[in-house]
Amino acid sequence: MERSKRKEWCLVGLYDDHSPNRFKKKRGGFFSGIIGGIIGALLMALLFPALDWNEPPNQNNAAIEENRGKTDHPSKNVSLDVTTDITEAVEKAGKGVVGITNIQTAKFWSGGEGQEAAGVGSGVIYKKAGDKALIVTNNHVVQGSSQLEVTLSDGKKVSGKQLGGDIWTDLAVVEIDADGIADDAVTEFGDSDALKIGEQVMAIGNPLGLEFAGSVTQGIISGVNRAVPVDINGDGVADWNAEVIQTDAAINPGNSGGALVNIAGQVVGINSMKIAQSTVEGIGFSIPINYVIPIIEDLEKYGEVKRPSMGVTLRDVAEVSAYHQQETLKLPKDVTTGVMIESVMANSPAGKAGLEELDVIVELDGQKVDNVIALRKHLYNTKKVGDSMDVTYYRGGKKEKTTIKLTDEARL
Repeated sequence: MERSKRKEWCLVGLYDDHSPNRFKKKRGGFFSGIIGGIIGALLMALLFPALDWNEPPNQNNAAIEENRGKTDHPSKNVSLDVTTDITEAVEKAGKGVVGITNIQTAKFWSGGEGQEAAGVGSGVIYKKAGDKALIVTNNHVVQGSSQLEVTLSDGKKVSGKQLGGDIWTDLAVVEIDADGIADDAVTEFGDSDALKIGEQVMAIGNPLGLEFAGSVTQGIISGVNRAVPVDINGDGVADWNAEVIQTDAAINPGNSGGALVNIAGQVVGINSMKIAQSTVEGIGFSIPINYVIPIIEDLEKYGEVKRPSMGVTLRDVAEVSAYHQQETLKLPKDVTTGVMIESVMANSPAGKAGLEELDVIVELDGQKVDNVIALRKHLYNTKKVGDSMDVTYYRGGKKEKTTIKLTDEARL
């Protein structure tokens, strides 16, 4: 056991000699070591006669210890004034972003009624007019409310009044008293048509409610002129294609109605929705501000958007079976798309122009129309109340044309 221990130590550099003369060698080495030590001591005494072995530590060492004492103190916090284009943009636009609480009448289990908060969204102050300030938000933020409570960026809460809303664009305007609203709280609109893919933007709003009021997320413009299908009436069929900006800046519930801001601090979009799937990340949408402006101008004046109407109910030809396309509508075999008129309102623009039930519209103003969404897009985006519109349609297998004088008295 002892032998094995000595071998282990040899591994770390100790010398271990196992030769027969090892004891003689060690004895001779012992006396040689004593003689060498005496000679070395005499040489040191001759070379350094003035050396005082009781001298205090080297002065340099003392200075080192002194300096070490000077630097050995608690660290101090250093305050940095960090100002960037992003912080300046957020400071400029952030004061105009508010919280909007939708308060609705609710029935309690006891049978009584009361008011309770149904949800919280965001909004953007865009105008001061006299003693009032106007806020743009999403229609779904204020829909169904009996009261609106607006929380300003400084935490002050005021009562809000809905001036109007539009389900097609999901936009609404809310009015509050301008008392206490500073001029710099009115946001500046930018030019959404000038946006470039890859451009930096920030989303400002109240994700998950007022607890996180004024939250800022950063991203880029991921896409422009996106068309997102929207089911307005909840029947599972898309009724409209929302024209939106795509961004990867995080947009969460509560951000709806908030601001999408460019690097200059200008509002370029109103945040509206996101794709909420577990397999999808970073796909949010914002309504372009150039598209917002004419909508909120109508909402201010009329409480609704003045759109031209044909006065009909419609259905996609693609939803009609092949049998009825041929036997009922009498369409040529090469016509498989278009818009079928299900009914015509009395004294409507369509009725006055001679259109009837089961007519199939295939063109508007010479442009092909494949479905109801395309028809609405042409009607709502390119036409105004009072305009005329050329309609090409099939009736009983025969292609015909007529001209409609558009009004806003009947609804599409």
